[in-house]
Amino acid sequence: MSAKTTHFGFKTVDEAEKAGMVHGVFTNVASKYDVMNDAMSLGIHRIWKDAMMDWLAPRPDQALLDVAGGTGDISFRFLKRAGHGHATVLDMTESMLVEGRKRAEAGQMAGSLDWVVGDAMALPFEDASFDVYTISFGIRNVTRIADALSEAFRVLRPGGRLMVLEFSQIPNDMMQKAYDLYSFNVIPKMGKMIAGDEDSYQYLVESIRKFPDQESFASMIREVGFENVKYRNLTMGIAALHSGWKL
Repeated sequence: MSAKTTHFGFKTVDEAEKAGMVHGVFTNVASKYDVMNDAMSLGIHRIWKDAMMDWLAPRPDQALLDVAGGTGDISFRFLKRAGHGHATVLDMTESMLVEGRKRAEAGQMAGSLDWVVGDAMALPFEDASFDVYTISFGIRNVTRIADALSEAFRVLRPGGRLMVLEFSQIPNDMMQKAYDLYSFNVIPKMGKMIAGDEDSYQYLVESIRKFPDQESFASMIREVGFENVKYRNLTMGIAALHSGWKL
């Protein structure tokens, strides 16, 4: 048992336990994950992911690593925009990858896709293997965020790009309070109704509130070596896109 602790939502847990607990959450919700994303965000997550692609501007023949890539949403978008290239979807929860492979796009793009079970903090890839690293709504679930960012830096080629899409903090206190009311009162109940799992969505809401604000997270990205680090707020800061370059 390690002496170090971390957050699992609002609970304090042993660091060694968190990955298993997160794995449990996503195993439970895998079959309803995409439906719940639409319900929780009223479909806005699709607009955010398109905004991510607009800023990323994928180019032909790029190699993407999409970490916590789940059911393949980002990889499918990336390959469509790039025209041709390669995407590796990595997730620690195999059942999420299984759901992704069932999607029609997965069959159409099979020759350009790999699905890999793996850990964001210890990526099973050589140094300088990818042109682009993305992680969407996944970094807040990682036990040690700095380790995941260091691994992103390691596996990117010089000139490579990091892009993170994550829930964030609304800079306006009144609006943040209104959003919290919605999050804590509506989303877990929605989880119970749609996915039959209130506890997992309670954790997801709590994990959003524990995640660092935009400036703090930008600093973490710079600390591991990324340059030209910038962020853009989406929907008033409910989510934010962070971008950095390995130069």
